[in-house]
Amino acid sequence: MVSERSLAVLRAIVQDYVESREPVGSKTIVERHHFGVSAATIRNDMALLEEEELIAAPHTSSGRIPTDKGYRVFVDQLADIRPLSATQRHAIETFLGESNDLDELLGRTVRLVSQLTRQLAVVQYPSFARARVRHVELVSLAPTRVLCILISDSGQVEQRLAELDQPADEATLARLRDRLNEVAAGLTMADAATALSAETEHADRAHAEVLHTLAATLADQAKITRSDRLVVAGAANLVRTEQDFAGNILGVMEAIEEQVVILRLFGEMAADEGIAVRIGRENAAFGLGDTSVVSTAFAVPGRDVSRLGVVGPTRMDYSQSMAAVRAVARYLSRTLGES
Repeated sequence: MVSERSLAVLRAIVQDYVESREPVGSKTIVERHHFGVSAATIRNDMALLEEEELIAAPHTSSGRIPTDKGYRVFVDQLADIRPLSATQRHAIETFLGESNDLDELLGRTVRLVSQLTRQLAVVQYPSFARARVRHVELVSLAPTRVLCILISDSGQVEQRLAELDQPADEATLARLRDRLNEVAAGLTMADAATALSAETEHADRAHAEVLHTLAATLADQAKITRSDRLVVAGAANLVRTEQDFAGNILGVMEAIEEQVVILRLFGEMAADEGIAVRIGRENAAFGLGDTSVVSTAFAVPGRDVSRLGVVGPTRMDYSQSMAAVRAVARYLSRTLGES
C-alpha cells in the first residue's frame, strides 16, 4: 500500500516532470514542495513508489520520472481538474460564437482546444444518420441555373447547382420553394429524399430538375456517415514534443492522418462516462503506446453523440487538458442545442 505522503510525492513528481521534462530528485521535491520532512524521507517514499512501478529511473539518472502506471494513478486519484478562468471561458464563448455553420464551428473548436492545451486536438464529425431537414432554399443565379440550399436541424448547409431545361422566374421558384418545404421540412434526410423523388414523378419539366437535384442531395446526405472523419488541429504541438516519444513520431502522425485508428479508440472510450483518459500502453493495441488521449462526448440534437479530445505524449498536463476538453465540449453541446 502506498501512503498518503507517497501519493503526494507522486503528484509532485508528475507535476514537476510535466513542467520541466527533467527527472525529479528528492532534493528538488523538498525545495519546491515543502513537505516538512528530510530528503532522506522523500527518498524512502520514492523507493516505495518505484517498487509499485509508479516511477522509474531513466538511464543512470538520480531523478525519477512517472511510468504509465504512475500517470494512471495520478489521473484517477490525484489530478485536480481546475476550472478555466473567466478570461478563458469568455474566449471560448467569443471565438466559437462567431461561427456561421457547423463546419466552421468544429474547425474553430479544435483550434481553440489545441491552443488551450498545447496538444493536438481532434473532434469527431457528428453523424447525419438522424439529421432532419430544417429548410430548403432556392436561389436564382441565371434564368436556367438555380442554387439549391439544404439546411439541416443542426446547422449543416449543403449546396448544389441545378441546370433547368426551361427558364424559371422568381415567382415560379417561390412556389416551388414553398412546396419543397411543405414536403421535406421535419423529415430525416432519407425520408425527405424519398418524398422529393415522389414529387419529381408528378412535376412538370421546369420543376423536375430542381426536385431531382434536391432529392439527390438528400439521398447523398442520408448515406454519408460524417462521424467517420475527424477535424484535426495542432499537429505542430505534437511535433514540438517529439522527444517525448520513445518510438518514431511518424507512426503517430500516420495514425492520426488515417483517422480510423483514433475513431476506433474514440469508439472504445465512449463506454467511459465523463472525461475519458487513455495513457501510454493502454493504447498499444492501436499503435499509440507512447501517447495519451483525453476525450469526452458532446451531444448534437438529432444526431448520435460525438467526441472531442486531445492526443499527445504521456508527459501531458492532464489537469489542464481534461479541464479544457470538458469546458469546450460543454459549450459545444450548448451551442449546437441552441442552434
